[in-house]
Amino acid sequence: MPTPVIIDCDPGHDDAMALLLALASPELELAAVTTVAGNQTIEKVTANAVRVLDIAGADAIPVAAGADRPLVHPARVASEVHGETGLDGPELLPPSREPEPVHAVELMARLLRERPLTLVAVGPLTNVALLLALHPWAADRIERIVLMGGAIAEGNVTPAAEFNIWCDAEAAQRVFSSGIDVAMVGLDVTHRARLTPQRAEGLRASGRAGAFVADLHAFYSRFHATIYGDAATPVHDALAVASLIRPALLHLEPLHAEVDTSLGLCRGRTVVDRWRRTGLEPNSQVAVDVDGDGFIDLLCSRIASLGERRVSPSARA
Repeated sequence: MPTPVIIDCDPGHDDAMALLLALASPELELAAVTTVAGNQTIEKVTANAVRVLDIAGADAIPVAAGADRPLVHPARVASEVHGETGLDGPELLPPSREPEPVHAVELMARLLRERPLTLVAVGPLTNVALLLALHPWAADRIERIVLMGGAIAEGNVTPAAEFNIWCDAEAAQRVFSSGIDVAMVGLDVTHRARLTPQRAEGLRASGRAGAFVADLHAFYSRFHATIYGDAATPVHDALAVASLIRPALLHLEPLHAEVDTSLGLCRGRTVVDRWRRTGLEPNSQVAVDVDGDGFIDLLCSRIASLGERRVSPSARA
């Protein structure tokens, strides 16, 4: 049976590819998409989430907008990476529909009352922290939280911190300390699983979704070429989704992780006890190794399979 999931995201180029991968994978049932301010404002990322579902013809999947800012500090967007729309590159059509008339946290709670679900959180963790604060019972209904965020080593928005965790460090610490089964897919693995311009361009002829990804990558790769000297890009969020489709792609270790919520240089750092020096019990499964080629092969083949067909909640291939 497919794993039912809610994807909480802030599209975002890699978020868009993560959504398309989920829609193309029979191993997953995408119950809903919720959005959080991060890569761009809540209005822009919510419109982008609908646009991505439109690309796949997935108009039956509900989309709900969530937190428009972190729990404590002001919002910051990543327009230098994702552009003014959050999905710069392709020609963007207007979204086909408005989001659900309910806050993302309330949609999550409603769906969790109906059945246990896995949360795939690939943006700042504000919505997830709010869910746990407003609906404490939900912790027992969440099968697992798979998050894209953090790093054992260096960051990408500061020398110490990865963007999603840094955006709302207080929310992230709430999630890591929740007692829920948390899997952390961080920069240590996402930067070793990169999509080359050649593989992205090879998707163009496969249909609407493939051409969309090719255009996304053409823009997204400029930032990475400038900063890292290589136009091959990590597809951070899609790797978190892929870990549910094909678990063998990642090697996870049970480790203790805490988030630095100070206001200094290390704010947002995920302090991971890789060598078990603290004596604290593991509170998360942390990705430490990846089959990068296997991930890119999976991503490209699944997105190519979308073609022009429509996706319904009961029929994904």
